Amino acid sequence: MKLKVGLSLILLGWGTLFAQQKKKQHKLPNIIFFYADDLGYAETEPYGQRLIKTPHIQQLAHEGLRFINHYTSTPVCAPARCMLLTGKHGGQSYIRGNYELGGFADSLEGGQMPLPEGTYTMAHLFKKAGYQTAAIGKWGLGMNNSTGSPNKQGFDYFFGYLDQKQAHNYYPTHLWENEKKYPLQNKEKFVHSPLDSSKATAEDFKQFDGKEYAPELMAEKALAFIDKNQSKPFFLYLPYTLPHLSLQVPQEYVDKYKDLFHDKPYYGQDGYTATPYPRATYAGMITYLDDQVGTIMKHIKSLGIDDNTIILFSSDNGTGFNGGIDYRFFRSVDSLRGLKMDVFEGGIKVPLIVRWPNRIKANSETDLISAQYDLMATFAQLVQQSPGHSNGLSLLPTWLGEKNQQKHQYLYFEYPEKGGQIAIREGRWKAVKLDLKKNPKAKWQLYDLTTDPWEEKDIAAQHPQMLQHFDEIVNNEHQPAHIQEWEIVANKMIKK
Repeated sequence: MKLKVGLSLILLGWGTLFAQQKKKQHKLPNIIFFYADDLGYAETEPYGQRLIKTPHIQQLAHEGLRFINHYTSTPVCAPARCMLLTGKHGGQSYIRGNYELGGFADSLEGGQMPLPEGTYTMAHLFKKAGYQTAAIGKWGLGMNNSTGSPNKQGFDYFFGYLDQKQAHNYYPTHLWENEKKYPLQNKEKFVHSPLDSSKATAEDFKQFDGKEYAPELMAEKALAFIDKNQSKPFFLYLPYTLPHLSLQVPQEYVDKYKDLFHDKPYYGQDGYTATPYPRATYAGMITYLDDQVGTIMKHIKSLGIDDNTIILFSSDNGTGFNGGIDYRFFRSVDSLRGLKMDVFEGGIKVPLIVRWPNRIKANSETDLISAQYDLMATFAQLVQQSPGHSNGLSLLPTWLGEKNQQKHQYLYFEYPEKGGQIAIREGRWKAVKLDLKKNPKAKWQLYDLTTDPWEEKDIAAQHPQMLQHFDEIVNNEHQPAHIQEWEIVANKMIKK
């Protein structure tokens, strides 16, 4: 009898140990996703930047996987966020452009066109898998009193800017915490007020400063969310506003660079805030962002959850082109053609770094052609949930170094602003159409990215047989937009 009881206890012990080990093996990883704003492909050290210091992002790359052929879904803020969170490309996404509501003044804050009720977002996907979810940063997909509120789109917690226009000011009078305003000790200021260059004083430049810097508060809230949820799986989406204009950063970050770049004052003549050191301020903003990456990496290690946390770093589109940014000086998009709002490589090619200790090979690189609308499918496979009606493919095999990675035949880009643009990346080929609103029958431009990554030599005339093929891709991928302003594909082209 004693032998049987002893044997039973031993078996029970082994069973408990096996169950614990199995549970440990299948523990869901935390996800922290840094989503920079208007950060160019080559503005961090892992992607060739030499003037701006980003040691923590460099460390992230040394400890993880760097994608060198990764694309945003579209080259501007709000629709890029929509496509990231829903897994759709520009021909099928509900939000396809920056559709502004309201005005810049606090009293006119209206946000952008909201996501509709019933949208299936990345946050919903994680909620189904048992995650706690948070978005901290810039939203741009609907106000608190709309169907697009982050709290109505799968996020348990939100802190930051709901309206992208408010995000032009890093010292706003308020941010938002869930459905309520979060007051700050800053005075209301219209940041697009230029100074008179003939008589501007140091005090005139200081008028755009404030007491509370929005990214600092965002970082505090992010750490608090991690602390609160460290014992359960969480998805922390961090669409920080850096380095999107205005040029504003605490003085200590300007001081890191102000004696290095032979700076000349920017007086606000091309929009956004004036600053005496535009190059130093811009570099300081990127270094500030880098410090936030370092702070969170250090924090998750201190909590003992580093090995079970995936950290991603990317950007919503290429570098901005006004407001005092000197993208030529910093070689912000390397030698690529185009910037923010362009479907050329400089507008849509972005960094992607993914780090997962002991699961993703350290200091590795992939040339897989991928897009941000792939991440919905990637996370779905990771946590074994449905990706919904996604245009993407899971990148998880590439993350894990497996050989069964599916590959896109092509990537499709459709952007209704700046005249109306379409682009297709198919292997070595890049096809582009511009000014479709004025000219619905605009001709294709064609570039061979293996020999011409700068998209300088249009060879469409040499490959007439390929152009019909690209028209067929548009026919397959385009769905009519729900508002006429975003409809840029001619009816003739979409007839089957």
